[in-house]
Amino acid sequence: MASRSPLQTLTNLLETAGYPLHDVPLLHPADIFLDLSGEDIRSRLYLTQDSEGREMCLRPEFTIPLCMAKVAAGVVASAEKPCSMSYSGPVFRHRAQESGEFIQAGVESLGRPDTEAADAEILALAIDSVKALELQVPLVRLGDAGLINGILVALDASPAFSRRLKRRLAAGRSLEEALAQPEGSAGLERFGGVMAALEGAGPKAASAFVGDMLVMSGLQPSGGRSAAEIAERFLSKAQQGGNTLDKASVEILRQFLSIAGSPDNVSDGMSRLAMEAGIDLSDAISRYEARIGFMAARGIDVSQIEASARFVRNLDYYTGMVFEITADRTIGAKPLVGGGRYDGLMRRLGASTDVPAVGFSVWVERFRGLAGEVVI
Repeated sequence: MASRSPLQTLTNLLETAGYPLHDVPLLHPADIFLDLSGEDIRSRLYLTQDSEGREMCLRPEFTIPLCMAKVAAGVVASAEKPCSMSYSGPVFRHRAQESGEFIQAGVESLGRPDTEAADAEILALAIDSVKALELQVPLVRLGDAGLINGILVALDASPAFSRRLKRRLAAGRSLEEALAQPEGSAGLERFGGVMAALEGAGPKAASAFVGDMLVMSGLQPSGGRSAAEIAERFLSKAQQGGNTLDKASVEILRQFLSIAGSPDNVSDGMSRLAMEAGIDLSDAISRYEARIGFMAARGIDVSQIEASARFVRNLDYYTGMVFEITADRTIGAKPLVGGGRYDGLMRRLGASTDVPAVGFSVWVERFRGLAGEVVI
């Protein structure tokens, strides 16, 4: 009997855990990924056009296509009908010094109302997955988009400012770099009306606004840029005047981002900061502590997790727990697994309500050599 490949071992583990295998088409409209992940992702997409001139791309991930397929089919997961899915197949992204076509496998859990317990289950399954691929001592990095969102709301940061800040932190920039005004912001005072109209808008709404403005003016996008690209640039610059943080708020944010250690240490640090700064993070901290309790109940050694207040992942749709698993603590080590909670994604794809959702992806080809064998 032929031995099972490591990829088969992984997909069998996920299905046995209660996540049946699903598939989605290879080709998708590009605008949905640009709307949800930002125009920055354009340079990483494999783009083409269909017969009607619509911009299409090879799938760069599975999460958005799987959720989009559920919404299109009218299947919206709920507490009464939760939906668990696994996937395995090629995705396509331009990547420096790595193949643009690579295999990902993973799971999505939609509709479970016991969100902290679901988070713990997903993280435990992710750890089991890397162990099934012969990595017995994985390093887990843990963050929480809910805590970051909570502190930014408490500091009265605008949605556009918060979005830019989180993206820059996810790219590894310092706080000073993350707070810096976008290049070319000088002289935008004369566009105050446009900036006011875009304030608080998401990428999709901003793209529609800019597109309408171009149509009404009889102009065409210049320099080969689409309306979405122009809108993204306006959004990135809509950070004038009252949208910046004062010195006291910057100092609170600096203290927040310095909190790190074990998950328990992070929880304690958050509570102290909230009390000293006179801000309310009680809901986010309560969820964080409940999640850690469920993780411990799942047998995860939480004392070995590297938790950090500043750890975020570079996708706009994360709303809660985020995590990555690497093989070691090498600076710049590429993740073997990445995932988190994205409760607002289904609504942004057309569902009538938010849907609790959490999942992870495994970069299968990055296990090549870790266990001394090719995994696909």
